[in-house]
Amino acid sequence: MAKKLTRRSFLECALAGGAAAGTANLTIMRDAFAQASGPIVIGHHCDLTGVISSWGVWHDRCARAAVDIINQGGGIAGRKVELATEDTESNPASGARKLRNLIQRANAEFIIGSVHSGVMLAAIPIASELKTIYFSNGEATEATGSKGTRYSFRTGTDTYSIAAASMPWCVENFGKTWSIIYADYAWGQSTNQESRHFIEKAGGKILNSIAVPLDTKDFVPYLAQISADTEVLLPAFIGSLSLGFYTQAKSMGLDKKMKMFSSSASIESIAPDDIQGAAEGVYFFENFPRMLTSKNDEYHKEFNKRLNIDDVDARQIGGTAVMDKSHCWQAWEDIFALKQAIEKSGYKTRKDVEGVIRVLEGMEMKNSLGHPQGDKMIRKEDHAGIMDCYISRVVNGKLTLQKKVSKEDLLKNMPVRHNLSAMPV
Repeated sequence: MAKKLTRRSFLECALAGGAAAGTANLTIMRDAFAQASGPIVIGHHCDLTGVISSWGVWHDRCARAAVDIINQGGGIAGRKVELATEDTESNPASGARKLRNLIQRANAEFIIGSVHSGVMLAAIPIASELKTIYFSNGEATEATGSKGTRYSFRTGTDTYSIAAASMPWCVENFGKTWSIIYADYAWGQSTNQESRHFIEKAGGKILNSIAVPLDTKDFVPYLAQISADTEVLLPAFIGSLSLGFYTQAKSMGLDKKMKMFSSSASIESIAPDDIQGAAEGVYFFENFPRMLTSKNDEYHKEFNKRLNIDDVDARQIGGTAVMDKSHCWQAWEDIFALKQAIEKSGYKTRKDVEGVIRVLEGMEMKNSLGHPQGDKMIRKEDHAGIMDCYISRVVNGKLTLQKKVSKEDLLKNMPVRHNLSAMPV
């Protein structure tokens, strides 16, 4: 357990690198921004409405809270941070238009990106054209893979790293015959592709790979395609699709016939207690464990406190909404990563963006209030987030830790496949 930290010492740790953070009174610091260069505008490409809005609201809260903390400590390199937010509507076409608004009209110099993989992949070519760093929060691996550029980064995991971290252990412990059933769009397709690779690499076999349209209400025709010989089923859905899948799969008794393993995306913004046991016994990969007991330190506690969520279900205190905790932490940490890179590179204006890119490539971040998910790095070659990961199981309605996968073990399992750092700026 980490030692008890005061609010002041939290800010000092979070804002390490800001020369005045440990010495000046925070009340004074709020008015002490160096105004010669004006504020730094960070854009938030946020999914506030549409299919993934139950996640977007938490990304918005995380980004705003991070900016507030940074400004309380004197901003970035003595400059106040302004957050400009545009709603992607969880739609790639709308998201593309909104990104241009952020960069060309709101003058955003850096972008905290969408968690919707389709929006994210539509955004990267535009951000790259406009020479603007874009932090991807969606999990389709292409953003830091085949469709990545010098401008695309992520602090979290993607479908490649999730499969690399989890499949070897899952195949060994759950069984070798698998079926995959997934939402038929960028994230689901990427999950299917990467999971298949690592299941087969671990000696497993894919019996079925079933794509489900995004407007599906009746899962029975798709569930009926799952082979009776399946030992492990990997579902990849979000939001209402997840609810439909788990409730209908349980009604058909699939949970009694096979084990289930999925990414945290399939349970995000959903408390297992709220779906009458439909996810009981299911294993989930977690980026940032929902329960405090799975990563019990003062930074995790303070993150929960500042976002006004409980320590068990990540549920809003005084409300019913559940945070998409395994994803929205990136909207917080991306901003602190930018602070570190901007200050280290000496960035002043857009013409200095290459210096920020070079600092981000290979940059290490330490467990802190600024990085409450834990120690991590951005791998130089492919700009992928490398961090400790978690596998949990729903036990008596709660996500309960089963295994922690260290960032060192993750690195061993996911060789570099794309060298974005060799691309031009």
